[in-house]
Amino acid sequence: MKVVTAADINRVLRYDALIEALAEAFRADITAPEKIMYFVPQPSGSEAKVLLMPAWSNSGERLIGCKLVNVFPDNTKRNKPAVLGTYVLMSGDTGEALAVMDGAALTAWRTACASALAARYLARDDASHLVMVGAGALAPHLIRAHRTVRPITRVTLWNRTRSHAISTAFALSAAGIEPVIADNLEEAVREADIVSCATLSDVPLVRGAWLKKGAHVDLVGAFSLKTREADDAAVRRARVYVDSRATAPKGSGDIAIPLRKKIISLKAIQGDLFELCRGKKQGRKRRDEITLFKSTGLALEDLAAATLVWKALN
Repeated sequence: MKVVTAADINRVLRYDALIEALAEAFRADITAPEKIMYFVPQPSGSEAKVLLMPAWSNSGERLIGCKLVNVFPDNTKRNKPAVLGTYVLMSGDTGEALAVMDGAALTAWRTACASALAARYLARDDASHLVMVGAGALAPHLIRAHRTVRPITRVTLWNRTRSHAISTAFALSAAGIEPVIADNLEEAVREADIVSCATLSDVPLVRGAWLKKGAHVDLVGAFSLKTREADDAAVRRARVYVDSRATAPKGSGDIAIPLRKKIISLKAIQGDLFELCRGKKQGRKRRDEITLFKSTGLALEDLAAATLVWKALN
């Protein structure tokens, strides 16, 4: 069994190749049951979570994968990451473990590339200005992935804590990307062709009134029913797409809350990545329309990324 580190994953993966692998996965015969979550009481009184995300391919090279995600909020007091992940890739023929992979790195890559895959259908072909809301570990991946599918020449970075934005901007500059740090989010969003959000905000950050005609909104963070990145007006103004019709309406505050408030109905969801990749639904129809994509993260995306890493290392 091979141990695959974050450095190994970063070395062998390419954004263009993973975007294509994800597109193929959404067309393929892959079974991905809903994630299973367990709650683990902590001595402090808080609750840790253990999530299992399995998936397996039913044709071609038969593989099974399962991501184990541990969410331990108290880790912040120990100067450790609150979210930890491990991915196990196994043979679908024998059940033998093939590799144990760094789950955090794998998740960052597949999440960013899923957003870029959606943008390939939903963002305007000439989209050149990307506003990145949030400066965490996902931000550099999202910027690079969106630049793979659209001619991004201008990157604006906004974060609640400016020092974090400066650190991320410095790292991107070293890689040849020169972002501008915004102090006023509204001004930045009003000029954006693509607005990508990767935050843990519990209140909407992006206002629908700020979005210009033709903009595309990419919502990646806010993965619980109590968190949101865009307000009701943004969801109401946009043509809404999700990664999965089965999970987004009940697993994301950005979709579930407007549904509960009857701001939108289920019919307002125009399509998901399965339908877009299989040609069953159309993406952007007009240059002046606003589109919105909500990512919740799917096990088949992890399997596609892990398979690509495995093939690259063997």
